Amino acid sequence: MSVLHWITEPLTHEFMQRGLVVAVLVGTVCALLSCYLVLKGWSLMGDAISHAVLPGIVVAYMTSIPLVFGAFAAGLICATASAYLREHCRVKEDSIMAIVFSGMFALGLVLFVKVESDLHLNHILFGNMLGVRWADVLETALIAVPVSAIVIAKRRDLLLFCFDTAHARAMGLPVGVLHYGLLALVSLAIVASLKAVGVILVIAMLITPGAIGFLLAKQFGMMSVIAVAAAIFSCVIGTIASFHLDAATGPTIVMVQTAVFLTALAVSQAQASYRRRAIRSIETSNA
Repeated sequence: MSVLHWITEPLTHEFMQRGLVVAVLVGTVCALLSCYLVLKGWSLMGDAISHAVLPGIVVAYMTSIPLVFGAFAAGLICATASAYLREHCRVKEDSIMAIVFSGMFALGLVLFVKVESDLHLNHILFGNMLGVRWADVLETALIAVPVSAIVIAKRRDLLLFCFDTAHARAMGLPVGVLHYGLLALVSLAIVASLKAVGVILVIAMLITPGAIGFLLAKQFGMMSVIAVAAAIFSCVIGTIASFHLDAATGPTIVMVQTAVFLTALAVSQAQASYRRRAIRSIETSNA
């Protein structure tokens, strides 16, 4: 089988076309945000919010409101509660976030078991990318595209806030707005990713692309470009590979992302080793 046929054969099926579109949408918005999460050291915050949306989904189902509203509200409550406890509690931030997200996730599981519903827990936890409809693709786009646009438009302010909060405050930037605004954008990105990769796998989509860009780039702009490129590559290859392997699409995408990260790590270490040898060679020559 030629490489071209390997790529084009799955795209003859409409469900694969829908899955690929939603995968690229989710991968792009998550990659853009992942750069700021990695730079800010908020990897665990993304994990916390992704787990915390589960009770919001169940409550939304119970009250017959759109699930995305419940998920977004729960994610925002988790982020706000974590920030409040961090400022008013002696416990360290990572411990606070672990307590909040595990508590909300446990609450969601309890509610899910107690409430009779036609929701499939596996689809909530791991997504169902190849089961999305065009209406779901449109819903994802209506969230992912505006969030991506906001991140790009406010990239300078967000970068300064993540890199040096004190400097951002001294420059007159609304640090509080940027803080909670970034958390709200992360919550929206998680909501957009629910039907594709679920609440468990979205954390990989939110962290791995930024980590890849961080390893390979020296400037933030290039870091963002590499992160988005790595995410789109992983989504395309992972979606197509899942068709040929008859495997779950979300986990396959995450596996491809992990392979890309390991490759980036090897390249980064090789470059560092080359620079060290070059420096030693120059020092030896000068001596």
